[in-house]
Amino acid sequence: MPDVLIADDHPLFRDALQRAVLAALPGATVHTADSVNALLALVEAQPDADLLLMDLHMPGARGYSALAHIRGQYPGLPTIVVSGHEEAQVARRALAHGASAYIPKSAAVDDIVQAVRAVLDGDVWLPHQLLGGNIELVADEANVAARVASLTPQQFRVLNMIAEGLLNKQIAYDLGVSEATVKAHMTAIMRKLGVSNRTQVALAASHLDVEKEALPGMTLPPG
Repeated sequence: MPDVLIADDHPLFRDALQRAVLAALPGATVHTADSVNALLALVEAQPDADLLLMDLHMPGARGYSALAHIRGQYPGLPTIVVSGHEEAQVARRALAHGASAYIPKSAAVDDIVQAVRAVLDGDVWLPHQLLGGNIELVADEANVAARVASLTPQQFRVLNMIAEGLLNKQIAYDLGVSEATVKAHMTAIMRKLGVSNRTQVALAASHLDVEKEALPGMTLPPG
């Protein structure tokens, strides 16, 4: 039977997703996570999982960064994004970043069941109110997504802590590593993102925000 991963930081909605998955796939084994860090550990422990349902907003990441990273590290894992956002543009950007389906949190259980079955059949699914049109990622967003996808899970954790404004000492404490290890991760992250300082790391990550503000001029090297 299928192994299904569910990542959402809201317990009630996580339970609702689990019930919907079991309605679609009776007998499926469901594994859950409540943060991006827990999700990374879960995917590492279940590399052959059949399906992932993940919230767009969870502690430990911002915007589409977790989706881009997971899709880059595990391209064979079909991923459904669930989110409180109802805008068609948000849904289409999720699909452009590699999601196979987008489910608004207002969706009925029948819609979730339909999405799960469609994705496992190899289809792409959107609710009817979000159908129509498509979206192509702007060059900088696609470039950053590809670079974020190349980070190791630990580098990805460090990237998001930097984006949250944490200092090296705080990052080292939270991850249980030395400051020297954090600095080594920083060097690798800057190299992979094609930037030269901490501020540019945070700025690059902001290209994957869901609600992007006007960003200062920044030219990233081609991916």
